[in-house]
Amino acid sequence: MVTRVSTAGNYNSVLANLLAAQARQSEANDRVSTQKLGSDLKSYARNAEMLTAMRSTQTRLESYADQGMMMSDKLATQDMALNQVAGAATASRQVILDAVAAGDAGALMEELEAQFRNAVQGMNTRYGGKFLFAGGQVDTQPVTAQSMADLTAAPIASFFKNDDFLTKAQLDDSTVVTTGILATELGTELLTAFEAIQDFHASGLGPLDGKLTDAQASFLESQLAAWENIRSDLTVVTGRNGLVQQRVDQVLDNIETRGATLAGMMGDVTDADPAKAITELQAAQFSVQAAAQVFMTLQSTSLLNLLQR
Repeated sequence: MVTRVSTAGNYNSVLANLLAAQARQSEANDRVSTQKLGSDLKSYARNAEMLTAMRSTQTRLESYADQGMMMSDKLATQDMALNQVAGAATASRQVILDAVAAGDAGALMEELEAQFRNAVQGMNTRYGGKFLFAGGQVDTQPVTAQSMADLTAAPIASFFKNDDFLTKAQLDDSTVVTTGILATELGTELLTAFEAIQDFHASGLGPLDGKLTDAQASFLESQLAAWENIRSDLTVVTGRNGLVQQRVDQVLDNIETRGATLAGMMGDVTDADPAKAITELQAAQFSVQAAAQVFMTLQSTSLLNLLQR
């Protein structure tokens, strides 16, 4: 059998080798630049199913992380609001105690009015444009009273516009926490205590604006226990919110750890060995150069030239 030799055949063979070498060089260059073995699941055919499952888990973890970060921020805002309400209750009790100790209520009502407004402002705190303590009625201001005088015009319950819905959040596959707190829980007893003082101030035994009478001093002393209970209850609610914050932070730490572990496992499958990738790139570049050199040599040679020698 005689093998047919032709210039066209040689060109085709050399060109095919050159194109193959260039393709290998491109692939090797991609591995060096991306540090990945491939750009799609076809590149990891043997591990495609496992990678799909890991990427699905990774997406779910990222979603939980985003939600957890938002929830952590919301709880921090909620914590500030709760501390504002609890602080108003503590300050109100102290104002009453100071008036009783001094036997004078000269600035009592003005100071209580200021603390009342602090408390209402705290209960009407917004996060992301939504009222925190309104339950499901997030677009409705949960406490409508504007001043202590308003409290004597209608039942205390009428000043609360929240519903009974308590917000919950799923932090991961197995953790659900209740984050919602209602304005009625925070403010019913608080507004009732403000109302009691306002009623007394407007009664025949008032006003509370100067030296205290025996009846006025006795009344104010009788209010101190209620204010202490309110302060204590609000402190408990604030502490409960803090525990939820702590739980959210723990779950976020766990998600971060799981995410890092998962990324490492995926990297074991998809990441290229930098040293090996560079070596393969150098070998591919040498192959391209060699194929190109053969092609150039062939351009200056033909079968006709060989027959003429």
